[in-house]
Amino acid sequence: MIRYKSTRQLSIEEFKTPFQIKLDKDNRWVKLGNSLPWDRLAGIYYQSMSSDQGAPAIDARIVIGAMIVKHKLRLDDREAIETIRENMYIQYFLGLEEYTYKDVFDRSLFTTLRYRLGADKFDAMTSEIILTSEGKGVQKVNDSNGSASSGSLGQKEKRSGKEQSEDKPKGHKGVLIVDATVADQMIAYPTDLGLIAGSRQESERIIDELCKSVGVMEKPRTYRRVARKQYLNVAKKKNKTKNEVRKAIGQQLRYLKRNLKSINGLLDRVQGDRFPLEARDQKIYWVIQNVYDQQERMYTDRTHSVENRIVNIYQPYVRPIVRGKDKANVEFGAKLGVSIQKGYARINTLSWEAYNEGTDLKKQVEDYRHLNGYYPKVVITDKIYGNRENRQWLKVMGIRYSGKPLGRPSAKSQTAYQKRKFKQEQGRRNEVEGKFGQGKNGYNLSKVRARSARTSESWIAAIFFVMNLIKFSKEFLFSVLDTLLEPFFLARLNLAIEKTDLQVRKL
Repeated sequence: MIRYKSTRQLSIEEFKTPFQIKLDKDNRWVKLGNSLPWDRLAGIYYQSMSSDQGAPAIDARIVIGAMIVKHKLRLDDREAIETIRENMYIQYFLGLEEYTYKDVFDRSLFTTLRYRLGADKFDAMTSEIILTSEGKGVQKVNDSNGSASSGSLGQKEKRSGKEQSEDKPKGHKGVLIVDATVADQMIAYPTDLGLIAGSRQESERIIDELCKSVGVMEKPRTYRRVARKQYLNVAKKKNKTKNEVRKAIGQQLRYLKRNLKSINGLLDRVQGDRFPLEARDQKIYWVIQNVYDQQERMYTDRTHSVENRIVNIYQPYVRPIVRGKDKANVEFGAKLGVSIQKGYARINTLSWEAYNEGTDLKKQVEDYRHLNGYYPKVVITDKIYGNRENRQWLKVMGIRYSGKPLGRPSAKSQTAYQKRKFKQEQGRRNEVEGKFGQGKNGYNLSKVRARSARTSESWIAAIFFVMNLIKFSKEFLFSVLDTLLEPFFLARLNLAIEKTDLQVRKL
């Protein structure tokens, strides 16, 4: 029997809230908040702030915590603010002293913060997390209340001395895993026809704005209705022939050329020093001119490649990157050179241009030395990094390269131990592939939604920062657990030793 109880909607005053009880100390946000070195992270954050200009800065913990919440829960800016406002545990994580139903800050501040911080600040905070987790001891970083201790400055001074003596690295330690991937930008899939048609539409809008600004009553003819109809007749067809696409591209190019000529004519009428277009329209005008030049050149030469090819009008910094993957042969976004040490991932190279990742190995190794004060003992990479130049350089630096030798296989077969060791080391490359999968599937690394190059770079770096934070928090909890259980296990061990001694004496 199905039972249903019909009740009236309770008023907000009648609804019972849990705020009379204490927060659950086992909640994930409580644990995460108590494990992070907030003071160190805040010190890096305030480096980009001015102490004597502008309005008072928002507390660093609130800002950094909001970034963590946004990327950990895969939220957009608006939803991140709403989630913080609705969740008392997250407010505790942000360092608030009491629950508030007000927004911690306006959502538009996210964009400002991404632009102000940039990828370098997030990388610096990532480095702090890595250094804190290394032999320096995570328990020393945090006091009993979970807040960062006052000894962080001393650690920074120690690292400064390490940087001063970086010409003299102390031996070789650790394993460095290196690979590359692409963080896809959230843009419409680009086609030559769609890109030209979009540029044409923007040129028509700019003509309308210029006519208003200049005071021209009779607008230049743009044939916008005819041009749009011709574009849609081809774009909506499921099965388009090459000749149909080429014809449509030629038509849209001619319309775009006519519109650009009209824009130049309207700009010639402008008197005075004031440019009649807003900054955004100036940028779009520059972009569509470059789009026309590139597309006209490819149309004439009957090719599909051109240097510095623009694939999006509003994000002209994005480039096509050929990766040769099964699912996507060409990707559109930033190419990342990533290194892994002890499970922590760092972005060593972030480029909007396609580059050969094999040329990036030296930089990644030097970044490892710069961070730790010593070179890695072993470097594990994909075969694209194992060129002759890189192998020779690693040999000179005393670093062992884990990879198959160049040239023909040697007549002398490897021992079973060597084969097993090589297989195990190559298997460790799964760590970096796992990080890529974690970032793309769990943190939307493949759907970067920022609108400028700098904010996109900050978005990507923030994702890696949050992934490392999650790993750091787990290590912290395990270290605390070990500390709590250590006296118990020592007591059991001493008791077992005493019993053994007693039995030996009886014998």
